[in-house]
Amino acid sequence: MAKGELDVLGVGNAIVDVFAHTDEAFLEQHDLPKGVMTLIDADRAVKLYEAMGPGVEMSGGSCGNTVAGLASLGARCAYIGRVRDDQLGEIFRHDVRSLGVEFETPSATAGKPTARCLVYVTPDAQRTMATFLGVCTELNEADIDEAQVARAKVTYLEGYLWDDPRAKAALLKAANAAHAAGRKVAFTLSDPFCVDRHRAEFRSLIADHVDILFANEAEICSLYEVEAFDDALARVRGDCETAVLTRSEKGSVVVAGGAVHAVPAEPVAKVVDTTGAGDLFAAGFLYGYTHGKGPEVSARIGGICAAEVISHVGARPETTLADLVRTRLG
Repeated sequence: MAKGELDVLGVGNAIVDVFAHTDEAFLEQHDLPKGVMTLIDADRAVKLYEAMGPGVEMSGGSCGNTVAGLASLGARCAYIGRVRDDQLGEIFRHDVRSLGVEFETPSATAGKPTARCLVYVTPDAQRTMATFLGVCTELNEADIDEAQVARAKVTYLEGYLWDDPRAKAALLKAANAAHAAGRKVAFTLSDPFCVDRHRAEFRSLIADHVDILFANEAEICSLYEVEAFDDALARVRGDCETAVLTRSEKGSVVVAGGAVHAVPAEPVAKVVDTTGAGDLFAAGFLYGYTHGKGPEVSARIGGICAAEVISHVGARPETTLADLVRTRLG
């Protein structure tokens, strides 16, 4: 039986997140730059895990969080990412499928274990991440099902994957397959340090393969090596069809069809943990985009989803986003 159309197919690093509250002294003691993601090896992952306080484990990864948000909104989604046939890998697979998301990438049976991200949340709600990528870096072209890509209105690619040549080839295969099928390609810059590592290649990728770009203020300024947001905004206008730029409490700016749309941030009673804010904003925007909403409404949905996720610990929604959006939009 043929499978139906998908709204979004996500391709990303399949990671299990471990969240714990900490203070800045801990970050300094363990040489963890505050507010960013640091890649670590297996030995350091063990040591940091042992040193952290009580934690909460849940499936994560930037793209995985976005797909989870989309599923909570009622979108039809699929996910591609590599896990091992170990305990964390089975947790990740179960979690994703329990959301109603297609996840058919075979588990690795040898080699590195499933990836994990240690997330340290400080009292100011900032999150600092230490990530052991494990087997997720072994994503490759064979994992990309071109027929599945062709079923998706949008294929959403995670910038973090660009660090490994095999995964880079997989992203390019997915982008080419999407465009060959007349579909759209979305891409997230992921992290300012990620942009620093791949700036020239990201610029070429965006110009040649990306229809919808997601970035926060720091990432887009890093991409174009400018200090002012307005200068970055001017540069991105000519590089892709739609640019979705988030600015934390300043809201978001969407460049689409030659027009610039500024959308205020949604109110939040208390910011508890900013983990996943950008991921859930992307989920909301992509839901709006794939359901025929305009840039401003799509960005508003993104803001509602981001506001929900930063109101509690963890990068996955704790309420049904479809209900929340209906209530907030009226």
